[in-house]
Amino acid sequence: MKTHKMNSIQDKSIAIVGGGPGGLTLARLLQMNDADVKVYERDENRSVRVQGATLDLHYDSGLKALSKAGLMDHFKANYRPGADKTRITGEDATILFEDDFAATDDDELARPEIDRGPLREILLDSLQSGTVIWDSNFVSMNEQNGAFRLDFKNGSEAFADIVIAADGANSKIRPYITPVKPFYAGITALEGAVYNSESVSPNIHQLLSGGKIFALADGKSLIVSSKGDGSLVFYAGFYADESWAKDCGVDFSNNKQVLAWFKKEFAGWADIWDELFENSFIFTPRLQYCMPFDQNWIALPNLTMLGDAAHLMPPYAGEGVNMAMLDALELAECLLSKDIPSVHCAIAAYESKMRIRAVETARMTMEQTAALHSPDGLDHMLGMFQQNG
Repeated sequence: MKTHKMNSIQDKSIAIVGGGPGGLTLARLLQMNDADVKVYERDENRSVRVQGATLDLHYDSGLKALSKAGLMDHFKANYRPGADKTRITGEDATILFEDDFAATDDDELARPEIDRGPLREILLDSLQSGTVIWDSNFVSMNEQNGAFRLDFKNGSEAFADIVIAADGANSKIRPYITPVKPFYAGITALEGAVYNSESVSPNIHQLLSGGKIFALADGKSLIVSSKGDGSLVFYAGFYADESWAKDCGVDFSNNKQVLAWFKKEFAGWADIWDELFENSFIFTPRLQYCMPFDQNWIALPNLTMLGDAAHLMPPYAGEGVNMAMLDALELAECLLSKDIPSVHCAIAAYESKMRIRAVETARMTMEQTAALHSPDGLDHMLGMFQQNG
């Protein structure tokens, strides 16, 4: 008589901590296969404004995961054609290269852009009602009889047989898996945002032309991205000590002080860039970290991680969200496989493959980060785009 094989998560409850693209993609893929899954997200509710630049999804990772999740039609209805248009300039804002590559929806060379907010809405709408437990800021957890009790800042608690950390760069769950910490990459990026850019920063808005600007000079970078809501996000990247944000004496809530810092730090850069710093009232220092290339740990029977929690790296190769969504896809496939006998084996199989992939991407990302912030950064980027073009 034939026995019906079951996957390893049959009748087990799963807690995903973190409601970013990776965590939500995993929840969707598991729910499509009738898994018992909850997502615990620290945001107060789903209407909290999603910060950060647009995301370019890649066909072999982020879009592959969306396709397996049955969400490509929703993606095509919400992505921003033309937002991947790129202009490269020096410090004087003269356009040295313009990428007018017009990709079709199904072009595998394309990296279609979508704002973080709409991507999150697509993923949230795909989940069963009540899947995401909002205002759940993870504090601690402990194992009880082979399962976990999770405690949250608001005093609530939850229980699960399996826990998956999708809680990002400063993951509070990662230390339960490994003591290995990321190293500082040497670069700090100061993030800012300008709302209603067409009216308040018209010169930058025109230069941006609905796409992205990469301005490079003197070992520094200024990356500007348009967003579908009429705002823009920018990142000024530069070499700095790890303690720079604490020691520099700049009040990041005072845009006059930040502008004065920019005029000094980016001396010789054209006045057009001042529009960014004059009109942004949100400045956040983003210290760039990367996980060690040789990180390793022993797979645990019911606890794992994905995305930045597992393999944090700088954003200068555009791989972060794509890696997280591919992690979600590969972890889901391992957990749902009827040929893998246990959750422990599924986690081990996923982590082994994920680490190999992450090391390759991290090395490439660190090389790209160093190249863009070298004295020849502009020439490097021009050569890269011209070669790909």
